[in-house]
Amino acid sequence: MPELRQNRATKEWVIIATERAKRPEDFKSTKEKKEIPEYSPNCPFCPGNEDKTPPTLFSIGNGKNWEVRVTLNKYAALSLDVEPYEKTDEFFRSRGGYGHHEVVIETPKHNLTTALLPESSISNIIKTYKERYLAILKDKRIHNIIIFKNHGETAGTSLEHPHSQIVGTPVVPHQIRNRLQEAMRHYDDHNECIFCRTIKEELKTKERIIIETEFFVSFVPYAALTPFHLWIFPKRHNSTFGEIREDEISDLAKILRITLRKLYFGLNNPDYNYVIRSAPTDGRGLAYFHWYISIIPRLTKSAGFELGSGMFINVSLPEENAKFLREVKYT
Repeated sequence: MPELRQNRATKEWVIIATERAKRPEDFKSTKEKKEIPEYSPNCPFCPGNEDKTPPTLFSIGNGKNWEVRVTLNKYAALSLDVEPYEKTDEFFRSRGGYGHHEVVIETPKHNLTTALLPESSISNIIKTYKERYLAILKDKRIHNIIIFKNHGETAGTSLEHPHSQIVGTPVVPHQIRNRLQEAMRHYDDHNECIFCRTIKEELKTKERIIIETEFFVSFVPYAALTPFHLWIFPKRHNSTFGEIREDEISDLAKILRITLRKLYFGLNNPDYNYVIRSAPTDGRGLAYFHWYISIIPRLTKSAGFELGSGMFINVSLPEENAKFLREVKYT
C-alpha cells in the first residue's frame, strides 16, 4: 500500500508509491558509453588551455602541473562587478546581481568522472572547497555559500570535463531559511539537533545505511525524495562546512568516493547533482543546524503533481535502494 513519510528535518512529506515501486536494478542508466579522450583541445578546462578561462584564483599544484584549479565562472550567474544595490519601487523589489560564482576544475584529465578519481584527488577537491569557502566568507556582502556539482546532461552540466561550482549570494534563499526555522523549532521543542538525532536513529536501525566511516555516515533518507536520494552526514556536530577538520576531509573523501563509485557501478554512471548544505555565513556555531551533503541521482522527472503540491512521489523503497547499494562491488 502507498505510504506517506515525513522528512523530520524539513517537515516535507513524500509519497512512497509502493503500487508503482520498481526494483533498484530497474533504475540503471541505459545511456550508451562513449569514448572520451584524456585531453580535448577545445575544452577550456584541460591543461594548456588556461587562457580560455578567467585567471586562476586558487590551485593545488603549480603552473601547468595543477591537480585542482579554481577560476571565476566565465558565464557567471552573479558578478563581482555589479553594485550590490537594493531597490523597492512601490511594490516590486530588486537587488543588484552581486555575488561570487566560481568553477572548481577537479582534475586535469578530461575523461575522468569524480567517482573514478583516486581518494587523494577527491581529498584535494574537498580541501579546495574549504579554501574557497573561507575566502568567500571574508566578503561581508555575501550571506550564503552554496557548493554543488552537476554530473551529466540531465543534471544540468554543459561541459563534460569534471568540475563543480561555488556560488556566494547576497541573500539567503527561502528554502534555506525554511530549513533553519524547522531545525530551530525542533531544537526549541526537544533540546536536540534534528540532524544529530537522525544520525543516531539511522545508525540504530541500519536499514538505510550505505557505509559508515570514522567521522561520516552515508545513507538513504527515510523520506527520500527520489530513487537513490542519498545523504552524507558528519557525525561531529557543526553548522557550517567551513568548520571541517583536516582528518575529517580525508575521511569525507573516502566515503564520498565509495558512495559515488557505488552509484557509478551499480546504476551505470547515472547523472546526478550533489550539494553541500551549510548554514548561512553568519551561522557558525549554531546548536540546531548541521551541515551535510545531499546527492540526487537524476533517475526520474518531476511532473504536474510535484510542481502543484511541492510533494515528491518516490517510486522506490529507500530500504531496498540502500540494500542494493550496500551490495554493489565498487573496486
